[in-house]
Amino acid sequence: MYDKILVAVDHSEISDRAVLAARDLALLSKGEVWVLHLREREMATRATGSIADETMDEASASVAAIVDKLTAAGVTAHGEVRNTLFGYAGREIVDDATQHGVDVIVMGSRGRGDLTGLILGSTAHKVIHLTDRPVLIVR
Repeated sequence: MYDKILVAVDHSEISDRAVLAARDLALLSKGEVWVLHLREREMATRATGSIADETMDEASASVAAIVDKLTAAGVTAHGEVRNTLFGYAGREIVDDATQHGVDVIVMGSRGRGDLTGLILGSTAHKVIHLTDRPVLIVR
């Protein structure tokens, strides 16, 4: 079964459902969950630095709340927040899964089709094609 689960989260309703799916998998297998939130940042001009829409404290508090909910449900959970450049989240998720030796990656999808995913470069689409482990996409 899945002893180690990585769930990638953002601030969407779909992400909330992905956390529930990760929780259910962990409860079935008595596994543990790594909650990963990536703060995607766009590079601006040299003078202004990079732009992010949330602070590190806000992101950390959000992940801590998810970890607390998982722990309250009886799941061993860990949280991590990192910065990444816009467009690199897929690679970061796959790298994190490899680093923690997870058995499955759980994440949400905004419901765009494959063609749109290719054009827009959706994170879920990138993860599916970059990883060597199962990916559970929640809608």
